Amino acid sequence: MKVSILTLGCKVNQSESSVIEGNLRKLGYSIVSLSERPDYSIINTCTVTSKSDYQSRQLIRRSARTGAKVIVTGCYSQLRPEEIIKIEGVIAVVDNSNKYNIIDLLTNNLSSVALSYSNRSRPYVKIQDGCNNSCTYCIVPKARGRSKSIDIIEVLKQACEFESAGYNEIVLTGIDIGSYGYDLKPKVKLSELIKTLLLKTRIKRIRLSSIEIKELDTELIELLQEQRICKHMHLPLQSGDDNILKLMNRMYTSKEYISVVERIVKKIPEISIGTDVIVGFPGEGEKEFIKTKNLIDSLPISYMHIFPFSSRPNTLAYKMNNLNDFSVKRKRFRIMNALNIKKKKDYMSSQINRILDVILEEHIIDNLSLGTSSNYLKVKFPSNGYSKRSQVFVRVSGIEEDKLRGNLVEIA
Repeated sequence: MKVSILTLGCKVNQSESSVIEGNLRKLGYSIVSLSERPDYSIINTCTVTSKSDYQSRQLIRRSARTGAKVIVTGCYSQLRPEEIIKIEGVIAVVDNSNKYNIIDLLTNNLSSVALSYSNRSRPYVKIQDGCNNSCTYCIVPKARGRSKSIDIIEVLKQACEFESAGYNEIVLTGIDIGSYGYDLKPKVKLSELIKTLLLKTRIKRIRLSSIEIKELDTELIELLQEQRICKHMHLPLQSGDDNILKLMNRMYTSKEYISVVERIVKKIPEISIGTDVIVGFPGEGEKEFIKTKNLIDSLPISYMHIFPFSSRPNTLAYKMNNLNDFSVKRKRFRIMNALNIKKKKDYMSSQINRILDVILEEHIIDNLSLGTSSNYLKVKFPSNGYSKRSQVFVRVSGIEEDKLRGNLVEIA
């Protein structure tokens, strides 16, 4: 039986698709591309923007045209199941909370789901789902529900299985990982999970995915100094203007954001800090936009994810006035993207002559490989016989487009 698995959106979706793929492979299914005319096509959808909705519909229709029986899951289908099931070729829409039931649907296999498979060299470990925040622009809490944490013992088991399989990095992911453990009984914190992983595994790198600054306490910042914690944080900003932050219901001020970034950089000067920015939010005029641009410019941010505001039905922002035209949002996106390119280049330039630890992810051509450093940079280097998943050390010699270039060094 041939199955294609197509995934849009966040790391949580990618993590969940990996679990489905791993279990189907284990049960003898072939995972193929659409060009190989699969018997079934699983589409894991996203709804974070209107573009995501469009891409989800495109993938569903493209899959159906191959003759595959289409199973749809994910956030877009969670919010619009009646619309999706009417698309020709779709045989089932599966709820987000029952996503792994797709395995049973295809196989009639009722055994427990194995979680520790990944086709990546740096696998995702899902520690949490859902979100209790109420950002006025975001539809994800309606699609994912309230925050739900995975028990420390289960996370530890998955991490140990990845370690035993030869992986050297895991990425802790969720919709809002900073809220980890608050719903468990007894309550725990993200820092407790990290300390458990450091104590009870020997996995060489643990990476945190996106986290809100209001959830970064002193203990967590101290933990970032541990050698095995990747020197990389993703801290969403969204806007540098306090009035816009209020309209977004972000629950912090620009000064508070600056203070947290400065505290982290003081402890870990070499760290890479990424952020998210929304341009063209309702009420964002030129003055508010310039505040955002200037704030980002003033901080040691190494990269940005930039999103033109996308109005989502059933959110508070959907009903707001003072909307920005598409042309305004496009112009502001271009300005911020130019700044993003500059910030990333500056950070990459600061790495020249440094030795970075890198996880090898793919062999490109000849004796050349590509990997990701602890501080989240793509690095090209000679393979020298190393296999995927290997941890190597590379002295950076230069920059090639959006990647670093370097040579392997031996570390005693």
